[in-house]
Amino acid sequence: MDIIALLTIFVPFLGAIITVLVPRQAAKWVCQLFAALASLGTLILAAAFFNSGETSVTYQLVMFSQTEIFGLTIDKVSTLIAVAVVVLGLLVSIYSLGYMTEGNREHPHEGLPRYYAFLLIFIGAMAGLVLSSTILGQLLFFEITGACSWSLIGYYQKATSLKAALKALLVTHVASIGLFVAAAFVFKETGTFSLSALASLSPETKTIVFLGILMAAWGKSAQLPLHVWLPDAMNAPTPVSAYLHAASMVKVGVYIFARAIMSGGDIPEVIGVIGVTGAMITLIYGFIMYLPQTDMKRLLAYSTITQLAYIFLALSLSVFGSDLAFEGGVTYIFNHAFAKSLFFLVAGALSYTCGTRMLPALRGIVKKSPLLAVGFCVAALAITGVPPFNGFFSKFPLFAAGFTLSSEHSC
Repeated sequence: MDIIALLTIFVPFLGAIITVLVPRQAAKWVCQLFAALASLGTLILAAAFFNSGETSVTYQLVMFSQTEIFGLTIDKVSTLIAVAVVVLGLLVSIYSLGYMTEGNREHPHEGLPRYYAFLLIFIGAMAGLVLSSTILGQLLFFEITGACSWSLIGYYQKATSLKAALKALLVTHVASIGLFVAAAFVFKETGTFSLSALASLSPETKTIVFLGILMAAWGKSAQLPLHVWLPDAMNAPTPVSAYLHAASMVKVGVYIFARAIMSGGDIPEVIGVIGVTGAMITLIYGFIMYLPQTDMKRLLAYSTITQLAYIFLALSLSVFGSDLAFEGGVTYIFNHAFAKSLFFLVAGALSYTCGTRMLPALRGIVKKSPLLAVGFCVAALAITGVPPFNGFFSKFPLFAAGFTLSSEHSC
């Protein structure tokens, strides 16, 4: 399984190199090929894990003296989230074939090789972060995702998109200081960077480490007061928003917090109190800011902030001993990734065909394009957990791709 996992991580990086070397028209097809190979790798990895009896395994791959620098953890959570972030990368890259064209009424533009190259790098970095068994490995891929998001958010090279890209880079990198601090304290006390060492920390050190991880998590997952970059990041191409701002980048924060809780043993209750408080404040703020938005993507951005607060709330409650809260939070990471991606891709289908994503300009669209209305309704029901759609995307994740591809020209 370690070979499969390594290939899943490094195949997208290899594909990114090839993407910028081949002729421009071939670049997008190279992206599809290597994204498909990475997706196949995650599915094979998940199948191998479940066929092995669902026994969690850790592989130490890079050692310096007696210090573990990088390794892989394969368990229920890592395989589940790896499938989500990598397979959704493939679905978004397929969607990009139709969206990044001269026929796009809002942004008539043929996708450049660098667009597809950075998308592949992001897929590889997400796979690496999810499967990493060390806090140093998480930090490495954490920073790679930050660099990729800067490039993709500023892809159109306009003043507003470049400003938004710089804001996202600065905020998330300031937040990453918390992860640097956490790594330093773990190494100082245990002599290793392994996440499994969190359980052996003293209560005082463990509090500092978890506060650092929580700070990094808030930055990546756009929680108050580090949320300011996400609404502005909607200047990115819509497929980028669907992947970075629904399925992958914003999930980095909640994932590293969940992984730390899994590895931390007895966690100081103050972490749970801070986590619950921050989640409740962010949840209310995101809901209030959601209401006056007229830009469809900014509306979805504030919705994402609120939904991520739900996940932080569940994970923080698990600090007090609730296994159900933890399982619910992790499941929602997976479910929300597909549901919110569908929202963004339907928004892209609207802007592609109608030339705008401003809601007041789209009056009457339900009568003219009922398929798009169905997509929004299904996504809304799935994300809010209304029966019988609760867990819909956990059961039928490929629905998002099939629907958005079929609805692209329905306006």
